[in-house]
Amino acid sequence: MRNQGIGSWPARRARMTPDKVALSYKGRDYTYRDLLERVNRLASALDVRRGERVAFLGANQPAFVETFFAAGLLGAVFVPLNTRLTGPELRFILQDADPALLVLGEERDGDGLPGRLLTAADYEDLLASGSPEPIDEPVSQDDVCLIMYTSGTTGRPKGAMLTHANLTWNTVNLLVDVPLAHDEVALVGAPLFHIAALGQALVPGMLKGARAILEPTFDVERAFDLIESERVTFIAGVPTMFSFLARSPRWREADLSSLRHLLCGGAPLPEPLIRAYQERGLALLQGYGMTEVSPGALFLGAGRSLDKAGTAGVPCFFSDVRLVAPDGSPAAIGEPGELYVQGPNVMPGYWRRPEESAKVLSEDGWFRSGDIGVADEDGYVRISDRVKDMIISGGENIYPAEVESALYEHATVAECAVIGVPDEKWGEVGKALVVLRPDVTAEAEELLRHLDGRLARYKIPKYLEFVAELPKNAAGKLIKAPLRKLYGGG
Repeated sequence: MRNQGIGSWPARRARMTPDKVALSYKGRDYTYRDLLERVNRLASALDVRRGERVAFLGANQPAFVETFFAAGLLGAVFVPLNTRLTGPELRFILQDADPALLVLGEERDGDGLPGRLLTAADYEDLLASGSPEPIDEPVSQDDVCLIMYTSGTTGRPKGAMLTHANLTWNTVNLLVDVPLAHDEVALVGAPLFHIAALGQALVPGMLKGARAILEPTFDVERAFDLIESERVTFIAGVPTMFSFLARSPRWREADLSSLRHLLCGGAPLPEPLIRAYQERGLALLQGYGMTEVSPGALFLGAGRSLDKAGTAGVPCFFSDVRLVAPDGSPAAIGEPGELYVQGPNVMPGYWRRPEESAKVLSEDGWFRSGDIGVADEDGYVRISDRVKDMIISGGENIYPAEVESALYEHATVAECAVIGVPDEKWGEVGKALVVLRPDVTAEAEELLRHLDGRLARYKIPKYLEFVAELPKNAAGKLIKAPLRKLYGGG
């Protein structure tokens, strides 16, 4: 094959296991032969050229997977969109990515979005009009496979360009430490528009010939039903998902005997949650990563999950991690340092953002994560703080600068700061601290309503408190450490 990228994988897998089930969705099974034919038909009918972007807006469903692989088959670039974003947020990303086509999932309408649209009502007709004949465009491992948008500290999302090699090497890194078998049944309830579900579940499963059960959302009751009836073996998700399962009344009596691999990332795992799974004979495998590294950087295996609880593990096999002190020297054992990542899974840069790319990528390929870590004497890294002040709520990244920018649009707001505070359900939620303009009044509910429609709901702070002033340093710059100490308890 001339196509050496991810788009060739359906053909490579179909020639090995054509009759195995690749995808299950709402009671319908698609074999690898079915998937290959549908991907070929879609690719031939899309009228998209090499290098052009193909965006997808929708929940987990076969059309997402088919569009992803069809774009890769053509040498085009896939752009998955977060379904939880508002219209203005989506329009900004679409203007930035400038896709040749936006494919809408079955639950979406046009939403007033710009550009050429393919709706769910027309999707199957377009598929039927395409040719099932093989397509073999020359695609290299270094070609960009997808652009995944991640919010930035400036409040504007940036598109991380991930190559076919990035995703392939991330898959290899995962399979070195997670022994996925050919008969895995993966429950894919975490959203595929995030790199964790796409890169840690769907793509590695496809390589091994697994069956992926696609769920539009993660529902606890349905998850238990599917684990028992479909003999699910593999789940990748965020701590909130695994916490919801462990807190369910069904937890102690549910038949979980089929489960083999439980991958968790996005936030640190509490030790009581680790123990709850171990009491059921299950190991929670955890790690640390980010969109820019496809996403795996650190991994903590089952054997050290308790004695190294609270750490994110050691570097993945083909990745290197170093901790850098503020003066640029290597951080000593037990001392904090910014976490840098290097390896074939590190992105080449941000889409149309050369200056932003240069800020985080060194000439020799080291990526600056913006996170602070501390390594112990065994090399296990604990993530201790975030340079970028990012809040992780239920596995979703929230950047305070974006929320603060939206708050400043309200006429009564003189100053504001958003910090993360602990939350039993989501791990962490936002809390806004607001200084009002002189001689005006406002209610907290009023300001939170102001954010509704401007920001995705998960970004809207759970708490809002009015304060007399915000602390600043000698240069007049806001400092958040005192705010976390005063107001960070919830």
